[in-house]
Amino acid sequence: MAKENNTSPKKPRFSSWWIYGIIAVLLIGFQFFNSSALSSTKKTTTSELQEYLRNGDVAKILIVTNTRQAKVFLTPEALAKDVHKEVAEKPFGIAGAETPQYVLDYGDPQNFENDIKKAKVEYSLDTVIDYTTESNVFGEILLSILPFILIIGIWIYLMRRMSGGGGGGAGGQIFNIGKSKAKLFDEKTDTRTSFKDVAGLEGAKEEVEEIVEFLRNPDKYTSLGGKIPKGALLVGPPGTGKTLLAKAVAGEAKVPFFSLSGSDFVEMFVGVGASRVRDLFKQAKDKSPAIIFIDEIDAIGRARGKNNFTGSNDERENTLNQLLTEMDGFGTNTNVIVLAATNRADVLDKALMRAGRFDRQIYVDLPDIRERKEIFEVHLRPIKTAETLDLDFLAKQTPGFSGADIANVCNEAALIAARKEKKAVTKQDFLDAVDRIVGGLEKKNKIITPGEKETIAYHEAGHATVSWMLEHAAPLVKVTIVPRGQSLGAAWYLPEERLIVRPDQMKDEMCATLGGRAAEKVIFNKISTGALSDLEKVTKQARAMVTIYGLNDKIGNLTYYDSSGQDSYGFSKPYSEETAQTIDREISILIEEQYQRAIELLENNKDKLTTLAQRLLEKEVIFKDDLEKIFGKRPFDKDIAEEAAKAEETKNEIESNQE
Repeated sequence: MAKENNTSPKKPRFSSWWIYGIIAVLLIGFQFFNSSALSSTKKTTTSELQEYLRNGDVAKILIVTNTRQAKVFLTPEALAKDVHKEVAEKPFGIAGAETPQYVLDYGDPQNFENDIKKAKVEYSLDTVIDYTTESNVFGEILLSILPFILIIGIWIYLMRRMSGGGGGGAGGQIFNIGKSKAKLFDEKTDTRTSFKDVAGLEGAKEEVEEIVEFLRNPDKYTSLGGKIPKGALLVGPPGTGKTLLAKAVAGEAKVPFFSLSGSDFVEMFVGVGASRVRDLFKQAKDKSPAIIFIDEIDAIGRARGKNNFTGSNDERENTLNQLLTEMDGFGTNTNVIVLAATNRADVLDKALMRAGRFDRQIYVDLPDIRERKEIFEVHLRPIKTAETLDLDFLAKQTPGFSGADIANVCNEAALIAARKEKKAVTKQDFLDAVDRIVGGLEKKNKIITPGEKETIAYHEAGHATVSWMLEHAAPLVKVTIVPRGQSLGAAWYLPEERLIVRPDQMKDEMCATLGGRAAEKVIFNKISTGALSDLEKVTKQARAMVTIYGLNDKIGNLTYYDSSGQDSYGFSKPYSEETAQTIDREISILIEEQYQRAIELLENNKDKLTTLAQRLLEKEVIFKDDLEKIFGKRPFDKDIAEEAAKAEETKNEIESNQE
């Protein structure tokens, strides 16, 4: 049996524009019929009218007194004449209507009437002279109400636009200004990101996966008396994958997912932020279980000020107060989990951070060498490579890189390969991409004098030599005297990824950093401005050792660091003037000690320093192999991959023991 086709053609939807169209057609039609009656009426003049009267052609003259216009009707005999052939044709008009053949405008009514009467007597005419007044009732009514129609029409149009009927986003309409601007994630149409697309971040990923599981299978947890967490805060440096984790939650969760930014609550109108918070949670409650994701929550979640003289923060604080109430207050929404992300957790309000609002704080840290390898695997999927890349090597070459940085490296490598007209991306393209991101664009055409080039070569060779001689200095990868970005030369190192740092390690790094200026002093007995970035780096390190980490004997076990960030803009220092002088003196002593240490090292290895600088002048770029030929094998080298494998093995052993 055939299935009946119940689908019927869609009927046209009624629209108010049909009414406007019908009215316009009626007006045009009325105007057409009104004008067609006069379509064959011809304009004439007073002198021509006198001639028509003289010839006896005029049967009637109708004088319209209120418009100073005269309508001339001809006799049947006159209509047969060739002179009046143009006006003799019967016009298309309303049946039975009497139509004049000529019309003329006159000036002074009295003179016009006297001229006609004089001609009538002189030529013995039986022409009828009549008087009338004309009024266009419809036209007068239309003219009187047209301004009101226009005003009402414009008002209706504006109201429809403001209320959302005329298009545009809810935030841009005056009546929807208090509505939430959150975007509801649609898994059918939006690009779906899964947890498989999130590499590394095992701990953070495990926590957010559990949040998704809460909403999918709440009975598993509530049956034991547990409660579903109210919120989770993703905290970490920029580019580590906080928003990507939220996208993965949106893709994996089979529940409505509302996404918006903290700045979406802020508006120039008073009370809008709180209204949008209420509307957001109302929508989420109606669709519960649901997830709300607020990116960059520090835009509204900053700590509330105690002494607010200007009143500039009142609106933001009202928004925050409403958010606090919605997350944990009377009438709290159930089965609505709030995810938020920020890289400024130190400035958030304490009431927002407490348990019951954000029950969990998930720290998303920079990836280690193993996690960077996994991130490379994800971002290399769409890239066409010419060879099987050593991902361990790439992971080692990118210490301190975030997930976003690694994605940028992969993209930059593909662009570099395309720029060189290659068919696939090679290992060298990735190395060039890392150099491009870390050091900047090469400037081979920069004009440098031979004397300046020699100084730069010895400066960079000094860095390489000192770092090679010290145990805790980062091992060298590459040295170049090709200008990049704002630097005239650069040395690339492969720093050891440490969780804690000891004073001797920091001092070795400072000594290696000062090796460039020390080399200039040893070779030329002069120093230059080229060590600015080096001096800036060692000054920060020395100040941190003295004032933050408590690694100075004179200052002792004290720190002047405020981790909460509340006193970062204070007007007073947390120490006395005498202590300030001691701090300055200890910082200076620490730096000068490492400077003299670098000079001594270079004095003892002056011949090797000269050989390295000459090779650098010759080749412009030298690598670790070149240093090994000059200095021999570095005794302090460690295999980072082996150490990472050992750390992984230790971790697995601990986990198995816990089980």
